[in-house]
Amino acid sequence: MPQLLDRTDQKILRLLQSDGRMGNADIAKRVNVSPATCHRRIQRLFDEGYVSTVRAMIDPQKVERGALVMVGVVLDRSTRESFAEFETACRKLPFILDCHLVAGDFDYFLKIRVRDMADFNHLHGDQLIALPGVRQTRTFFVMKEVVDNAPLAF
Repeated sequence: MPQLLDRTDQKILRLLQSDGRMGNADIAKRVNVSPATCHRRIQRLFDEGYVSTVRAMIDPQKVERGALVMVGVVLDRSTRESFAEFETACRKLPFILDCHLVAGDFDYFLKIRVRDMADFNHLHGDQLIALPGVRQTRTFFVMKEVVDNAPLAF
């Protein structure tokens, strides 16, 4: 059974969230515990699922994925099976960064990164509208990213 987080655990999580490259010794020093204790705590936080992964944030411009597109999707049926089929297909498409089931006018919102509008037009025509059960899509090209991947506040 997972333990409750104390202040030290919360500090460790905040530090890892702000800089996933921070070493164990640096974290231990900043939270006032020994490196061995810090290592055990970090391992427990991973084991209990508080931290799922650590990865680098790549600058989209540097890898020619500077255009951010949000796509609202409406499915032709609202059944458990149609949702599952759509979600399975989305997981297979590497250009879909996020896929969220939502309430409201759409069934899903997709976050997609592409080179440019022409690149998106190609993906839309060949792959997005061919996803299982898609009845309608509405595309929103992001003009400015004000907040993106902000750290969780806790």
